[in-house]
Amino acid sequence: MTPESERCLSQIVPRCIINTFSRRLRQFAVAAALACAAQAQALPLDARLNEQVITIPAGASQTISLETTLYKPDGDGPFPLLIINHGKAPGNPKLQQRDRFVYMATQFVRRGYAVLVPMRTGFAQSSGKYIDYGCNMTANGYTQASDIADVVQFARRQKWIDGERIVIAGQSYGGLASMALSTRELPGVRGVMNFAGGLKMHGGSCDWQSALVEAFGEYGRKNRIATLWMYGANDSYFGPELVSRMYGAFSANGGKAELVAYGPFKNDAHTMLGSRDGQQVWVPEVERFLFKLGMPIRETVALADPPAQPPSNYARLDDVAAVPYLPEQGREQYRDFLKRETPRAFAVSASGSWGWAEEGESPDMRALAACQAASKAPCKLYTVDNNVVWPDSGALATGGR
Repeated sequence: MTPESERCLSQIVPRCIINTFSRRLRQFAVAAALACAAQAQALPLDARLNEQVITIPAGASQTISLETTLYKPDGDGPFPLLIINHGKAPGNPKLQQRDRFVYMATQFVRRGYAVLVPMRTGFAQSSGKYIDYGCNMTANGYTQASDIADVVQFARRQKWIDGERIVIAGQSYGGLASMALSTRELPGVRGVMNFAGGLKMHGGSCDWQSALVEAFGEYGRKNRIATLWMYGANDSYFGPELVSRMYGAFSANGGKAELVAYGPFKNDAHTMLGSRDGQQVWVPEVERFLFKLGMPIRETVALADPPAQPPSNYARLDDVAAVPYLPEQGREQYRDFLKRETPRAFAVSASGSWGWAEEGESPDMRALAACQAASKAPCKLYTVDNNVVWPDSGALATGGR
């Protein structure tokens, strides 16, 4: 990554906070960073979706191994396929965690699809070195698209995949890569879905907005696959004016695209695809696009929803004084937590530690993991969404940190 650049976030930035009432405050920042980084890895595989982690060969000599999440219905298939492509979080790509896109995967598995979420070269546990062409957005997109093309080729060789019914989706940097992929003749690939696609740079002299417009203009000239674009009005990376320029360049050069400008979404439309509530926005539009492509849209697979934790009526949600164990600093954090978006969760321990998470996947598990990173005593959920779930009885085991 160039020194002045900070790349687009991955599917979402689910915020997590850990803390503890401890003399070792100098260790807090390190502990918080490690806890947040470990959360994605700590989440259990989703048995409802037959979630697995596999490796897919990539690169010119097929020596690169791409860490890939697989979801699929029960049975042998062959299943139509969705490939979802991730964005890039700021910092070292090797430290980025495995992207899962559970909400989107669930919607597609319900419709009988298999889903692959590959981590591209140099990201997470994928091998190889991440390549960054700086302000050359066109080259960045093409380079990332090469990995996706290798995943398509791998998938078409699998007996459990219907190689003639494949669609591609990408979010943020993955959206840019997917649009670059749309310039290729790829047997079996019927459509590409671009969710808030692009690549942003901070600082330096790079005119990254114009570079993006130029990239989309070239992709439009070479476009071979129908595309759906979805951008929100309050996207913190790619606002409506820039989106209009990118879409105009792509379309004016002959690219096949349908733009859905869906207005504001929560605090930042850039996080829409990774949000539980984002499904209300994208599912109807995606169904219409899939129907035009002749892809399945009817739900055929019954999936149980994850079990919800019932409210306990231990205390009112806004009764800060009722939260057990917390020092004053923790109560201030709980007041701040109450202003956060749902889904969200807050956890505490008998040692006075706490942790919370908002948005993204499994905030309850992430809140527990964040709390536990700072506590030797067991952590337990206090609040999930707008409900207090702390039991009237059953205090946590005591113990020091």
